[in-house]
Amino acid sequence: MAAGGGGSGDPLAPAGVPCAFSPHSQAYFALASTDGHLRVWETANNRLHQEYVPSAHLSGTCTCLAWAPARLQAKESPQRKKRKSEAVGTNNQTDLLALGTAVGSILLYSTVKGELHSKLVSGGHDNRVNCIQWHQDSGCLYSCSDDKHIVEWNVQACKVKCKWKGDNSSVSSLCISPDGKMLLSAGRTIKLWVLETKEVYRHFTGHATPVSSLMFTTIRPPNESQPFDGITGLYFLSGAVHDRLLNVWQVRSENKEKSAVMSFTVTDEPVYIDLTLSENKEEPVKLAVVCRDGQVHLFEHILNGYCKKPLTSNCTIQIATPGKGKKSTPKPIPILAAGFCSDKMSLLLVYGSWFQPTIERVALNSREPHMCLVRDISNCWAPKVETAITKVRTPVMNSEAKVLVPGIPGHHAAIKPAPPQTEQVESKRKSGGNEVSIEERLGAMDIDARKKGKDDLQTNSFPVLLTQGLESNDFEMLNKVLQTRNVNLIKKTVLRMPLHTVIPLLQELTKRLQGHPNSAVLMVQWLKCVLTVHASYLSTLPDLVPQLGTLYQLMESRVKTFQKLSHLHGKLILLITQVTASEKTKGATSPGQKAKLVYEEESSEEESDDEIADKDSEDNWDEDEEESESEKDEDIDEEGDEDAEGKDEENGEDRDIASEKELNGDSDLDPENESEEE
Repeated sequence: MAAGGGGSGDPLAPAGVPCAFSPHSQAYFALASTDGHLRVWETANNRLHQEYVPSAHLSGTCTCLAWAPARLQAKESPQRKKRKSEAVGTNNQTDLLALGTAVGSILLYSTVKGELHSKLVSGGHDNRVNCIQWHQDSGCLYSCSDDKHIVEWNVQACKVKCKWKGDNSSVSSLCISPDGKMLLSAGRTIKLWVLETKEVYRHFTGHATPVSSLMFTTIRPPNESQPFDGITGLYFLSGAVHDRLLNVWQVRSENKEKSAVMSFTVTDEPVYIDLTLSENKEEPVKLAVVCRDGQVHLFEHILNGYCKKPLTSNCTIQIATPGKGKKSTPKPIPILAAGFCSDKMSLLLVYGSWFQPTIERVALNSREPHMCLVRDISNCWAPKVETAITKVRTPVMNSEAKVLVPGIPGHHAAIKPAPPQTEQVESKRKSGGNEVSIEERLGAMDIDARKKGKDDLQTNSFPVLLTQGLESNDFEMLNKVLQTRNVNLIKKTVLRMPLHTVIPLLQELTKRLQGHPNSAVLMVQWLKCVLTVHASYLSTLPDLVPQLGTLYQLMESRVKTFQKLSHLHGKLILLITQVTASEKTKGATSPGQKAKLVYEEESSEEESDDEIADKDSEDNWDEDEEESESEKDEDIDEEGDEDAEGKDEENGEDRDIASEKELNGDSDLDPENESEEE
């Protein structure tokens, strides 16, 4: 398997560098280092066989590589009839090596000629190529990219045969089925395509992060009694970035469950994976996984259905330097790649430096769960000059070669126009004025670029500061990082921090959460980012619960009081709203209404007027009383007259007198007469 390159700044890029063993008896090991050079090493004697430097090795760095299959090379090698001797001599050698680049082009390098065979550019990808797979029979090449597309190439014509959208996000990995009729692709989800129709045959759940490796593990299904359609019942393996679990999936019928049937657990992110295919149901699958921490984990398991618990490795291999002297301690040597030999009982290990690796064959006859190989590689760091002179070929520059200036990969650096300040400085110097000081010259330069890159510098420096602060337990350094309130900066820092600092960071956040509430508000932002970004990594830790026990207890205690606090909060809001409403009603005045009654209190100076007014009012009251009495007398006289008329109707004189009295107004009688009449 060719590992993806992690040289870019993308935190979700696979770790390691692109490398692969040749398919024909693993005679060669190809490695594309971070400086853009392709080096091919002989595995038998650990010598540099060839070195190739692409013309755009700095901008279009190699991101993936794949050897052409052995059958295809046997067909293509005797193409040139003019040189039969050359064709016969290359039958035992590997030929084409496909290199994917960061700018979307694919280079085909011939190890026989030691030069570039062809270049696949037109109509292909316009972004980073993530994976390349050769078809074992048709000679076609399949590639996937960050531009979300999968491309099928005709290698002989150097043209695109078919191009289709593989996912809504970038497609990170490919794998062709053993019968050559299906294609697995993976971004965040895994899809199985029918190559003839380019239609999706099955969907699989996938991983939380981009899938970095896909490999079929079986050729035949475990149940051989049922008819085999070439794909149903087969198992395949997938590994993802920042994920310490390798999942095993089985291609089933549509109504069956589409989640992983089992998983293998490793100590760190997988960098290189190799396996031996299982040809029948009794033969176990042997798996060699190289992790980013430099260890190799060996698994041996018979794939026979669902397994609940993740399987641990049968054997772990490490390499260390001998501790010379009493004071010196052994240092670990990273293992870069590992591949099974053809006998399946030995392993090729590549360890040391990417620029001068050491390749060694190790027999797997030990039943010990842990192997530590002691190797002294102090003499292997210097490259072998004599082999480099005879074997390395420098490509000839042609007229079509482009010279790239430093900048974005595949682009020319933007030429910034001179700022107006520099023109003023130059005019001063030309006019023969005073000599311009260095400070003024520096001020005239384009210093704005540094201001623009301030956030980038912070983003790059914060993970380093955080890691150093956690390792040295530096309180001031941790305060500088953890006191930030920029949410985007927090997310970028958590994305770029190394995995081994996740648990120490969680423990530090737990301590700070127990402190002042103001600092706890900031720590919650960090805690949220860490738990969401590194959830897949934390789920693979076997001792996660005891390590985060304090955090669990702290969160439970906070949550218990939350209900009471919310009740209190609701009551307080109700009281406050009622108080404010009552205050508003009191203070509100009704506009536009005139007073119906106004009472004005008079001063003491007007007392005499008041007394006079009081006397007048008393006299008026007496007159009113007399008038009322006279009115009563008139009423009584009228009543008496009516009675007299009723008693004595014949007495006409009295009636005339009474009527005359009424007409003359002599109705006022003495009080004595009033009493007699009554």
